[in-house]
Amino acid sequence: MTLWICRTCGVEFADTTQPPARCLICEDDRQYVGWGGQEWTTRDELLAAGHRNDARDIEPGLTGIGIAPPFSIGQRALLVQTEGGNVLYDCVSLLDDEAREAIEARGGIDAITLSHPHFYDAMVSWSHAFGGCPIYVPDVDRAFVTRPDPVIEYWDGDPLEVVPGVTLIRTGGHFPGSAVLHWAAGAEGRGALLVGDSITVVPDRRYVSFMYSYPNLIPTSPETVRAIVASVEPYAFDRIYGGWWGRDVMEGGKDAVRQSAERYISYLQGEHG
Repeated sequence: MTLWICRTCGVEFADTTQPPARCLICEDDRQYVGWGGQEWTTRDELLAAGHRNDARDIEPGLTGIGIAPPFSIGQRALLVQTEGGNVLYDCVSLLDDEAREAIEARGGIDAITLSHPHFYDAMVSWSHAFGGCPIYVPDVDRAFVTRPDPVIEYWDGDPLEVVPGVTLIRTGGHFPGSAVLHWAAGAEGRGALLVGDSITVVPDRRYVSFMYSYPNLIPTSPETVRAIVASVEPYAFDRIYGGWWGRDVMEGGKDAVRQSAERYISYLQGEHG
């Protein structure tokens, strides 16, 4: 049996002798099937092709883990380390031995949280590598789980304090269960928000943006944007860490979310011609 990984989105599927006929993540209109058609790989093939994990300490208590050379969407996972436990936010398709040792040296992983299904990747394999730690998946996105496993705990979407000072917040938007992770002690105690695609840091790092589909350039609605902003309003945060290397708002994060939402809605409503 083999754990197949979609080459386009990077998500791992359940053990089968033959690759699945289709990837339900890529066939959704928020994503796409690769131009060469549906293609699959495995962990061993990725390692043989020279892919390895890239782990970088970003600030005290926060480590990013990506894949180099980049694979699929090219995102990074973020590991928050606290005295009450370590929380992984988002996942990547590969976990090599060196990265596993580096994570163990930082205290391991006590829980896995996700921003949205495009970043589920090899979440079950990561959980199994760290003692079967729980994976929190919003119940509304249950249909996008491609490798069911008892380590998955379906979450009702109410704010969830995963460990003291680290809270999972459902924003909705990109997916119904899209979520961000609030780290109260981040940014030297000013608070940090870890985000995927419902709130995404854009190349002009003074701003964030909001989309239903990024690759297919489908915007979301003003009502959805307002709901996303309202979901994070109760939390203090000065810094925003995005899903890709360097995509971070280093100060004024809360104002950046508010101002970005106002700008986005004003364009949707035709205020700029």
